[in-house]
Amino acid sequence: MELGVYTFAETTPDPATGKIVAPARRLRDLIEEIELADQVGLEVFGVGEHHRPDFAVSAPAVVLAAAAERTKKIRLTSAVTVLSSDDPVRVFQDFATLDLLSGGRAEIMAGRGSFIESFPLFGYDLDDYDDLFAEKLELLLRIIDEERISWSGEHRASLQNLGVYPRPLQDPLPVWIAVGGTPQSVVRAATLGLPMALAIIGGAPERFAPFISLYRDTAVKAGHDLSKMAIGINSHAYIAEDSRKAADEFFPSYAYVMTKIGRERGWPPTTRDQFEMLRSPRGALLVGDPDEVIEKILFQHKIFGHQRFLAQMSVGTMPHRQVMRSIELFGTKVAPVVRRETTAASAADVRV
Repeated sequence: MELGVYTFAETTPDPATGKIVAPARRLRDLIEEIELADQVGLEVFGVGEHHRPDFAVSAPAVVLAAAAERTKKIRLTSAVTVLSSDDPVRVFQDFATLDLLSGGRAEIMAGRGSFIESFPLFGYDLDDYDDLFAEKLELLLRIIDEERISWSGEHRASLQNLGVYPRPLQDPLPVWIAVGGTPQSVVRAATLGLPMALAIIGGAPERFAPFISLYRDTAVKAGHDLSKMAIGINSHAYIAEDSRKAADEFFPSYAYVMTKIGRERGWPPTTRDQFEMLRSPRGALLVGDPDEVIEKILFQHKIFGHQRFLAQMSVGTMPHRQVMRSIELFGTKVAPVVRRETTAASAADVRV
């Protein structure tokens, strides 16, 4: 299993001080986090795209390009690229450039986005939410497959036998589809034969099993080889030396962000009791000591049989040193055990 970290580079107030981390400081810290993840042997680091004051990254490819110069092996992906409000030509060019700079380590995780600020910002109508993503994904995949392209659609100017450059080192440039629990998105990823990243940030992991079954069943019906179809799980996670320390460090910033977003969407405030329930053995939060996090990742793997797990280790602003320590524990204590156990499980399946 590939293991990694993703972040939105939050700039929310620090619950302990009330101060907001300056975007310049947060981005410098982020590069150090990516560098450390590479050093401790994690395989993937993802950076999300947002267009609101809570987060410092609106251009993931720029941040990942800076990280490419400070890293050697770790794969660098968006998490996500809001493709609906972007230009697929420019997205391809940005990530092809990142691929060249990084020596072939770039990926695109494409999604419709969980916030809507980018739509009015770039002049798109929310009524076209679904159509925009479908059309732009089609164009992006065509550009990846064809150096010169002729194409026409509803929401972008046509292309007539035009080349899109530079071309990346990887052929093809990897594209994952990010899914938040919408069956139509699962079907789209499976039908196209694309890897799927499923976000699990609430509830019991078991209730997401039908989405995995739907993905695999649809892929088979579409004629795809399941051995080449990857599934990733993205969840909130945080690791400290002991369980209570992890919970006490993670909860304040987590509760601040989840309550703020909840207020925007009509959800009730996040309480400590809810938090503790979510980090219980069958909850969605992977917050605890290394052994607890190992157990929860392996429990999920028994349900899903997925190939990748990405941890969002700072949902709200946390001290940089704490995030760095969590990444270190993830790479040195959690990852070796998870890799060993999932490799053994896969070998047992093959023997059966």
